[in-house]
Amino acid sequence: MSTVVLLTGTVRPCTRPGSRSGIAKTPRGDKVWISPIGLEGDEQGDLRVHGGPDKAVHHYAFDHYAAWRDELGALPLLETPGAFGENISTHGLTEAEVCLGDRYALGGALLEVSQNRQPCWKLNDRFGVADMARRVQDSGRSGWYYRVLRPGLAQAGDALRLTERPHPDWSLHRLGILLFRRVLDPAQLEPALTLPLVPSHRKLVEHRLRLCAVEDWEKRLAGPPRS
Repeated sequence: MSTVVLLTGTVRPCTRPGSRSGIAKTPRGDKVWISPIGLEGDEQGDLRVHGGPDKAVHHYAFDHYAAWRDELGALPLLETPGAFGENISTHGLTEAEVCLGDRYALGGALLEVSQNRQPCWKLNDRFGVADMARRVQDSGRSGWYYRVLRPGLAQAGDALRLTERPHPDWSLHRLGILLFRRVLDPAQLEPALTLPLVPSHRKLVEHRLRLCAVEDWEKRLAGPPRS
């Protein structure tokens, strides 16, 4: 059980022409309605790749901030939650402790862990670090998403309480290694197909098994040209 900080943000222009993002989040002190598409008052800049039922709520462990400060220095962005665009921030809960399909009660809402986050280039611009998205992915400190099984009200300080764990052998750390270290071993990939993977991750695993090749992530990690 972990207590939470809840965060939301509105869409703002990015540094690259024509791009917009809701990655900048700030803490909420009031009660927030959590619906099947996320926290009330939260926005996403590109609904083709962000938001939606399988990415309704983004969780990032504040536990990781110390490691990022060690790596990047004492950036003001890393002093408080919200640097990574998260809607939920906690202490004591990381990818090593969370499993795919875990269900958590938060206030009146019920959340289900749906997938590891696949970081994108907007982290590069937010941190002013050219390869920040790649660093987040390679570190395994990527965060994760929830789908909302039961809408409800929640507020800062509420407990995030585990209610069900159907896949205890599949921590997000294990799944992240499979996905992000570009594993091609069928003995490791095939068991993942028994999991409730989101369509994009299932397609990824099936593609690797069929073609024995990994996907190209350069566009997601580096983003469009700056000019």
